[in-house]
Amino acid sequence: MTSPSRRSALKSLAGTALTVSALDSFAARMDAMEQNTPPALKGRIRHAVCRWCYGKIPLEDFCKAAKEMGIQGIDLTGPAEWPVLKKYGLECSMAQGAGKGINDGFNDPKFHDELVASYEAIFPKLKDAGIKNVICFSGNRRGMSDEQGMKNCAVGLKRLMSSAEKHGVTMIMELLNSKVDHKDYMCDHTAWGAELCKMVGSENLKLLYDIYHMQIMEGDIIRTLKANTQYIGHYHTGGNPGRNEIDDSQEIFYPAVMKAILDTGYKGFVAQEFIPKRDPLTSLKEGVLICDV
Repeated sequence: MTSPSRRSALKSLAGTALTVSALDSFAARMDAMEQNTPPALKGRIRHAVCRWCYGKIPLEDFCKAAKEMGIQGIDLTGPAEWPVLKKYGLECSMAQGAGKGINDGFNDPKFHDELVASYEAIFPKLKDAGIKNVICFSGNRRGMSDEQGMKNCAVGLKRLMSSAEKHGVTMIMELLNSKVDHKDYMCDHTAWGAELCKMVGSENLKLLYDIYHMQIMEGDIIRTLKANTQYIGHYHTGGNPGRNEIDDSQEIFYPAVMKAILDTGYKGFVAQEFIPKRDPLTSLKEGVLICDV
């Protein structure tokens, strides 16, 4: 049965945006979860999870648990992990990026040759594995203007678009905050990322709209994602402040955000990317149910 503390939390939410019926549904699904019964998900959100947040759990154990709770994809995995995901009927919803990582990205031309070669090498592997998305990064400013960095990114990314299109792969540039976690990162506002997508001019470049990061940088999440939906190819969650559980301990009301995402017609994955402070799998189950609108 639902614990008293959870019932109290649900009652406190009743005065906000959740209806009584929604609370009853959530409580019932939490009861089922506590009884080790797979939750009956609604099927409107394609649930995924980022592997790195649960790195202490062996991959096979994690895949089995994820599948049982209705998750369909695992983000940020590499070729060695893809066969394990497939074994459990899971997709790699976002492949690890190629090249040098977050700090050294497409905004610096000195990295272009290496980045282009790295991504061109991984595209065939992605196609063979049936993986559609691969992450990429702008890189840090290092004194460069945002305008020049955008132009540089466009030059480098355009070199990859024909190959990405040929292999059916979408490069997904992540929006990160430069205020708390990734100091000096350039692609730190949705407007900048959207302008870059326009400049590149290919459907094979999209944005990873990380709700946690963009709450820190600009807020106004629902209006922003609706205005830029054509440029968004993936979503990540996370509680702010702290990037922990997405429950009522933080400031983002995720059911409303998920409903707004569905309202845009989005059909891709929403991946949980919070760092659990409590039992990891229990927190992950709760996060899935919170987002399952």
